[in-house]
Amino acid sequence: MSDKPASDSPSDGLAPDEQRRAVRRRYTRIASEASSCCGGSGDTSDDDLSRQLGYSEDEAAAVADGANLGLGCGNPNAIASLRPGETVLDLGSGAGFDCFLAAREVGDAGHVIGVDLTPAMVEKARENVGKNDARNVEFRLGEIEHLPVTDETVDVVISNCVVNLSPNKRQVFREAYRALRPGGRLAISDVVLTADLPGAVHADPESVASCVAGASPISDLEQMLSNAGFEGIRIESDEASEEFIREWDAERDVSEYVVSAEIEAVKPD
Repeated sequence: MSDKPASDSPSDGLAPDEQRRAVRRRYTRIASEASSCCGGSGDTSDDDLSRQLGYSEDEAAAVADGANLGLGCGNPNAIASLRPGETVLDLGSGAGFDCFLAAREVGDAGHVIGVDLTPAMVEKARENVGKNDARNVEFRLGEIEHLPVTDETVDVVISNCVVNLSPNKRQVFREAYRALRPGGRLAISDVVLTADLPGAVHADPESVASCVAGASPISDLEQMLSNAGFEGIRIESDEASEEFIREWDAERDVSEYVVSAEIEAVKPD
C-alpha cells in the first residue's frame, strides 16, 4: 500500500466550509420536507427502495413512519453483526432509521447513539424516539469529524452514505477509531468512486451534498482506514446498487462514477 497521503477531495472541489454548508442546507430541507436525499425520478416506491438498499420487509416495517427518509445506500446493520448489550454509534444518523433498527438488536441492555450535523434532523430524530419507544437510543448534535463521544466507549460504529459527505474523511476515521473500544468494529455503507467525475461536478454544491462528488476510490479509503489504525479492512462494492444510484441525478447517470460499498474494519485489541 502506498505511503502517499490519501486525498479527501479533489483540488478543484468546494472548500470544506462550503461543503458543510451545502450538506447542512440540503439535509435541513429534507428534514422539513421528509423527502429522500438523493432526488431521483420518483418512480421507485418506498418498499422497492428499502429492498434495493438491503432491508428486509420486517426491518422496513419495524420502525414507525417518519424515521426512514430513504437517505442511505445500503444497510449497515446487515454487516454489523450486532449483539445484545453493545453500544452502537451511528455517524450521520438522520431521522434515526438505522439507530432504531440497531436498538432492536442490542436490546434494553445496549445503547445506541446517533450523531448528526443538522439541528433540524436531530430534532426530528428525537421526536421519533417516542414514536418507536426506543428508550435505549439518543441523538446528539455534532460533526462526525469531532464526535461528541468519550474515548473507547463504543463497540460498533455504523454509518449509511454519510462519510462521503465529509471534507475530511481521514479525521472521520480517526474519530471513529478513538471512540471504539479495543476490538471494536466499523461497519458502514457508503459510495465509492469507480471513475473520474466530470470537473464541474466537484464544484457543484448539490453534487457534493447528494452523495456523489465527495466519493473516494476504494484504494484511498483503504489507506485512510489503515492510517487511522484499523485492521481487517474489507471494502466490497455492490454492482447491483446501480439500480437505485442511476436515479439520484436527473441530468446524468451517476452510476457511471459511483457505486455503493460495504466497508468493514476492526480496532485491534
